[in-house]
Amino acid sequence: MFLVDLLFPNRCLACSRITEPDEVVCNLCFDQIHFTHFKFSASNLLTERCRLLFPVDKACALMEFEEESLSQKIIHQLKYGRREKIGKILANWTIERVDFADLKPDMLITVPLHQKKLKERGYNQLHLFADTLSEQLKIPCSHTLIKRNFYKKAQAKKNKAQRNFNENLFSNTQRITGKHVLIVDDVLTTGNTMSAVAWELLKSGNNKVSVLVMAMD
Repeated sequence: MFLVDLLFPNRCLACSRITEPDEVVCNLCFDQIHFTHFKFSASNLLTERCRLLFPVDKACALMEFEEESLSQKIIHQLKYGRREKIGKILANWTIERVDFADLKPDMLITVPLHQKKLKERGYNQLHLFADTLSEQLKIPCSHTLIKRNFYKKAQAKKNKAQRNFNENLFSNTQRITGKHVLIVDDVLTTGNTMSAVAWELLKSGNNKVSVLVMAMD
């Protein structure tokens, strides 16, 4: 065990008990996480919400995202707490709970950060999550197929009018056609960012898009 682990042990995000270094919550608090139990093969609330904005094929969310909830704490630690490894934990939870069966997409892509935001944060919170899914599910993954054109504030810091302005926010770096693309993001709130990415893929060729998010608001 490293000295840093002795001085600063990993603690459960819910109760602050000391946990193993590769855990975010202890066994006693795990049941506080509100998993959606959505099936990738069946229509659900996320599918219905996405279809109001763009023609989605399948959609699935791992957790529910509620104010002051444990899922919110987990994702905030992933995004703002410099705990990139949480992405791998969430990917493993996804694999345990989401059955892609014969509906596996042709490729995964992640919603990109602007280069300025990437430099500020030091990593894209989606990359380890998507890379773990890609490796275990044997689905190719691209982090560069979609480019973010403008630097914008985090969704949590925007007002509603600002969130609705996503015109030309993204662009394709290469044209693909005839592919089933799974778009990966952390939290779906209004769905406008996801919609902007989806339409870039849909208009570039005869593609279909599905959605996977860590949590839905």
